[in-house]
Order: sequence, then C-alpha cells, then structure tokens
Amino acid sequence: MQWATPFWRRAAVLAAMLAGLLLGAGAGAAAVAPYPVVRPGMVLRFPADHGAHPAFRTEWWYVTGWLKTADGHDLGFQVTFFRTRPPVDLANPSRFAPRQVLFAHVALSDAGSAALLHGERTARQGFGLANARVGDADVAIRDWRLQRTANGQWQTRIATDGFALTLDMQPTQPPLPQGAGGYSRKGPLPEQASYYYSIPQLRVSGSVRRGNATVAVTGTAWLDREWSSQYLAPDAQGWDWTGINFDDGSALMAFRMRAKAGGTLWAGGALRRADGTMTVLGPGDVTFRPLATWRSAATGGVYPVRQEISIRTPAGVTRWTLDPMFAAQEIDSRRSGLPVYWEGAVRTRGGRGYLELTGYDRPLTM
Repeated sequence: MQWATPFWRRAAVLAAMLAGLLLGAGAGAAAVAPYPVVRPGMVLRFPADHGAHPAFRTEWWYVTGWLKTADGHDLGFQVTFFRTRPPVDLANPSRFAPRQVLFAHVALSDAGSAALLHGERTARQGFGLANARVGDADVAIRDWRLQRTANGQWQTRIATDGFALTLDMQPTQPPLPQGAGGYSRKGPLPEQASYYYSIPQLRVSGSVRRGNATVAVTGTAWLDREWSSQYLAPDAQGWDWTGINFDDGSALMAFRMRAKAGGTLWAGGALRRADGTMTVLGPGDVTFRPLATWRSAATGGVYPVRQEISIRTPAGVTRWTLDPMFAAQEIDSRRSGLPVYWEGAVRTRGGRGYLELTGYDRPLTM
C-alpha cells in the first residue's frame, strides 16, 4: 500500500520546500487552490481513474509481485510512482513552479542471496523530465515508466545501475474497489480517507537484468491505486499493509493504521474469493499480531517482519501467517524526500504477496 500505496509517504516534504521558495517570492497562499476532500459516494470510472488526479494532494501507482526464473529462482519486485501537488499558486506564470512533483521507487528482492536492490528518482512534472497522464495510466520519470496500453495490459520499463525490469502485466480479474465502492477510510474522521482500488492477480511475464545477466521471468503481481488529500490522522504513527494473491485466485488486502499512543487507530480491507464474491472488512475485522521482529542496523527501525493476520467474516475467523522472503527488506528513501519503510515479499499458506511497514523508525509525516 511502500506511498496506501501505495502511499503517503513524505512526498509532500520536498514538494512543500520547493513551494515555500515560490510562495516567499510572491505567490500568495490565499491564491492556492484547495485540495479536494475525499468523500463517500464516489463512483470509480475506468479508464479515467487509472490516470492521474492532479487536483488531489497525493496519489500513487503501486505494483508489487513475485517472479520466478526458468530455473525456479524466486524474486520479489516493487515499482512505485508517487505524485504530489505542492501548495503552489496555480496562476504563477513561471515554468519552474513545481505544480506537480513525481517520485519513483523500484526494488528487487533476491531470495537466493537475501539481498535487496533499490533505486529512486525525483523530478518536477514538465520539461520532458516527468509526467503523469490524465485519462489513463502513463506515468514516467525520464526513461522509468509504468503505463497501461490500449489492450488493457500494464507495462513497466525500469533500468538502474544494479538491475533492470522489463515486465508486462496482464489483468486476469476486474479492479477490486476498496472500502465502500472505492472510498477507503483511514482514520476516525470521514475525510481521513483515500479513493482506492486494487488489481490483484496480474499475470506477469518479461525479464530481469542483474549486472550483465538477463533472465526471463514469469509471476504474479498486485497493483494498488490511491489518491487522497488527507491520508494520515494527526495521531497516526504509520501503518501495516498487506496484499496477498492466493493460488486459487482469491485475493486479500488488509491494513491497520497504528496510533502514536500504541495500538490500532483504524483498520480495514477486503477479501475477494475465487468465485468473485467479496467481503469488505471494517476496523473490528482485521487484526495484525507480530510474531518476530528485525532491527535495521542502518536506521535503527525495528520491524515486525513476521506477522499473523486474522480476518473476521460472516463465515468465521481465518488466520494467516506472513513469512518474509528474508528479513532485510528495508528501503531508506530519505535522499529523495520520502521516508524509511519496510517493503517485503512474504509467503503465507496458499499464497504470496507483500507486506508494507511504515513509521517504525519515527512517526510518518505526509
């Protein structure tokens, strides 16, 4: 969910710094367009909602998944693009005004070597450097790109110094609206929410390059789309999130927002079964229970990387244990103005997915 997504995720910090310079130079705060409020009753519309929503404060396109090489080697991957609108006067005529700022994170988890490779980029929209298309999904920072093609397939092309991803992702199921038809509460107040849908069970094919070696891969991925103007409640510390693709075709998204004072501030999710029936999960239906932690020597963050998730539905309570591919899947993205967080490939009974943990080194700030 690494901005739920999925930011969040301190994109606004760098953007606000840039905006502050402009506001101090004469762009009055009173002329800044207000951010739209997320409210219930919105109807998701496609393909438009695959594309950018530039009036909102922040949004993300968040893809995570498991890949397998021809010789059976497991890899996990993350490709995330974040967009934020700084509080800049929209009437400012300067071409340098940062009306939209884009961030991107990519990561590759290697089960064999227990190594995580990570890359990141930041750019303001325009000047041929970065863009988030309105109307359908096509977001890019220079040659890093995630887009939805005319035939409905999602594609990503990413190349860093250490690795490259060339992946085609074919939907096998319709989008999964989260919350009440896409309105997903994140806190006690109704406006502490996002518009949110997922596309689970993406069928992946393509290639991965590490160093000079390129290998063909296949796998399954999960895509999260969220946009919001007020994602975190002031007393929220961070969140735990998971998206699981099960082998039988079912899918589970579950999250909890953790309170600074301890405990769970809010929780929710959705379970879609293999036959397409769906259960919306509320705050009393989702429980995360830490089973084992890992301490980062680099940042000091202590993460509950092995967890039990309990889901209550009308059929009863079901529990799954999430086991990480390996413990050291922390991403330190402070250089690009985003936070430290843990974004890791996990296994569970009958499925695989990702677990995201934020706010464990310090309270998360958006």
